Amino acid sequence: MLSLDQCADEYVLALSPREAIVGLSTRADDADSLLAARARGLPLRRVDLETALSTRPQLVVRTYGGDARLVRALESRGVRVLTLEDAADFAGIRDNLRSVGAAVGAEAGAAAMVADMDARLARSAGAWKGRSAIYLTPAGFSAGPGTLADAILRAAGLVNAERRRGFVEAPLERLVLDPPKAVVTAFFDTEVANGGSWTPGRHALMRRVVREHAIANLPGALIACPNWGAAEAAELLAGKAPR
Repeated sequence: MLSLDQCADEYVLALSPREAIVGLSTRADDADSLLAARARGLPLRRVDLETALSTRPQLVVRTYGGDARLVRALESRGVRVLTLEDAADFAGIRDNLRSVGAAVGAEAGAAAMVADMDARLARSAGAWKGRSAIYLTPAGFSAGPGTLADAILRAAGLVNAERRRGFVEAPLERLVLDPPKAVVTAFFDTEVANGGSWTPGRHALMRRVVREHAIANLPGALIACPNWGAAEAAELLAGKAPR
C-alpha cells in the first residue's frame, strides 16, 4: 500500500498493517502529523508515477496528493486508487475510516475508531453551553460554517462567531478594536516550531488578542488533516470549559 499525502498517511498508518505499507508521503513525520512517531522507519516517497510504480502497490490512498493524470496513469496499469473525502464534518470522517478499513481488511479496526470518536464527541457535547467564540490561526485566518473547525467548535458546545462560510481572513484591525469574547487558537504550536517566516500571528497586537481572549489552543497535529483527531480536539476544547 502506498500513500500520496500527509492526510492519507494517517489513515494508512492507523489501519494498515505496517508490513503492508510500501511508502508514505514525505510529510508523514512532520511536526503537524498526528501519527508522526508511527511513520518513523517507513519509506517516505515522492509523488510521481515512476516512484509510485517502483513500489508495486496494490492500493494507493490519497486525499489531495497527486493529480488526475497520475491517478489515471496508475489505474490504467491496474493499480487501485482510493481517494478520501476532504471531510468538513464528522460524518465525512466516519465515511473515510470505513472506506479505508474496507479497502485494507480492517473493518473492525475502523469500527472501533469510529466508536472511540463518537464517545469523545458524546463527552464533549454542550460543554461550553453556547458561548460565542472565534477560531484563529497564526496566518490570521478564521473558519466559518462548512469547515471542520466549525464542526469542532459546535461539538464542544460553542457558537461560532464567524458567520462567513469557509476559511476567511480575520482582519487584525477588527480583532484589536472589537475583540471577540473568546478565541480558540489552532496551529500556534507548529507556528512556533517552524520559526523563521513572518505571519500575522507574530504581530504584537495579534499576540495580545490571543493572550487576553484565548480559551484553548488546538495542536496542529490534531486538526491539520480531516480525521479522528478532530474529535480529540473537541474533547480537549470541552475540557477547558468552566465547571
